[in-house]
Amino acid sequence: MKTKVAVIGAGNLGQAIAEGIVAKGLRSSDEILLTRRSKASMQHLVDRGYKVSDDNVAAASEAGFIFLCVQPKQLEGVLWEIKPHLSEGQVLVSVITGISTDKIYEGVSRDIAVIRAMPNTAIAIGESMTCIAGNGVASHLLEEVKEMFESLGQVLIIEERLMKAATVLGASGIAFFMRYLRAATQGGIEMGFHPEEAQKIAVQTAKGAARLILENKNHPEVEIDRVTTPQGCTIAGLNEMEHQGLSSALIKGLLTSFEKINSISS
Repeated sequence: MKTKVAVIGAGNLGQAIAEGIVAKGLRSSDEILLTRRSKASMQHLVDRGYKVSDDNVAAASEAGFIFLCVQPKQLEGVLWEIKPHLSEGQVLVSVITGISTDKIYEGVSRDIAVIRAMPNTAIAIGESMTCIAGNGVASHLLEEVKEMFESLGQVLIIEERLMKAATVLGASGIAFFMRYLRAATQGGIEMGFHPEEAQKIAVQTAKGAARLILENKNHPEVEIDRVTTPQGCTIAGLNEMEHQGLSSALIKGLLTSFEKINSISS
């Protein structure tokens, strides 16, 4: 199998994927082929040994793994362009929101493995939650793609039917947590902190809460019980938040986003 990796449509996301793969030592920079209409914006990558061009066909022809990072409206044209130059054993990895593997297979041969991946914007700092799916794709290929994304955060292999839910929970979820941090910061300001102080406290506290769950592998309520005391200020605040609809509002927001993505994607 060809060992090079191509990233077609190497914007911020595509570049982050390439740099993560190299940083983890899975490929050298000269084994990464990056394509973009404007090569000038990737000069810094050329200086570090990456192969950069505007030729999708050449990149796809040389690579074993081809990451599709283009906009949904550009996908049909890209597949039409590279299809004659693909061969059995190559793997297409799509990070395009809302496009099913069946839709991609309409544009390429079934001899080509197609895997979907849904990272989030924290991929830029190596802290993404990425879900991947590939119906009928050989397990060793899924594992290899999983390893590539593990250079950029946590990875979970899921059934493709759950990909829209993963988009809401993991990708849109970044915005939901950001809204919580904004609200917590505003509350801190009202209690007397300067904005930058309140934000620092809120952000580090959120980071600590997440790490407690990740490292201790406990249910959130277990960690909550460690903070709350009888008749204390924490339980009083929690009960008021629930009274005001915190959990139900969050769940309703997730489901509303889920209904929306079901109505607009294939």
